[in-house]
Amino acid sequence: MSRDPSSGILLVLSAPTGGGKTTIARRLAARDPLLRFSVSHTTRSARPGEKEGVDYHFVDGETFRAMAARGEFLEWAKVHDHEYGTHRSEWERAVAEGRGLILDIDVQGGLQVKKAEPDSLLVFILPPSLHVLLDRLGRRAIEQGFDLRRRLESALAELELAGSYDYNVINEDLDGAVDAVAAIVAAARLRPRSCAAKVDELQREITQWLRSTNVHRG
Repeated sequence: MSRDPSSGILLVLSAPTGGGKTTIARRLAARDPLLRFSVSHTTRSARPGEKEGVDYHFVDGETFRAMAARGEFLEWAKVHDHEYGTHRSEWERAVAEGRGLILDIDVQGGLQVKKAEPDSLLVFILPPSLHVLLDRLGRRAIEQGFDLRRRLESALAELELAGSYDYNVINEDLDGAVDAVAAIVAAARLRPRSCAAKVDELQREITQWLRSTNVHRG
């Protein structure tokens, strides 16, 4: 979609399963009023404690594929036998509100977003070690159909694409990782294209002042 480049940051967070991207995304959205969390659509079932419209929009496969065929998703991908996608309305709503959007998505989706929106900001969250990753994944072992080997094989493939992202952040300490991503967002807000509207405003004001004021060069 066509937009003012100063209207907000489109932030993508990706990580291997257990990398902590969702927690970081939620904390960042809670502390920064100019960012909102994007609620993805998915064909998987809700996990215990997850709520419709808060964690995900849960839809069946037929509905999801029909939406994809109509071009309703900014990005979508199949991950671990289930489809996930970001509806374009999430980004459109953020732009209308003058806010940025945080996407908690996999690397396939992240690279799709970068292609569609070159100004988007891609951050890959790295676990600090295999030991920590195994510990985090072990907490999900009770989920139905969870396959540890398959998740680690996917992590290897995802790590191959970490270098395609704009930034990599090591999630060794959660607060530190959130601070690091917040600093990246703060820097992105100072990019020339993000400040273009302010530059234009200042140029107009200075030009008008010079034209309306009798000032002699000294």
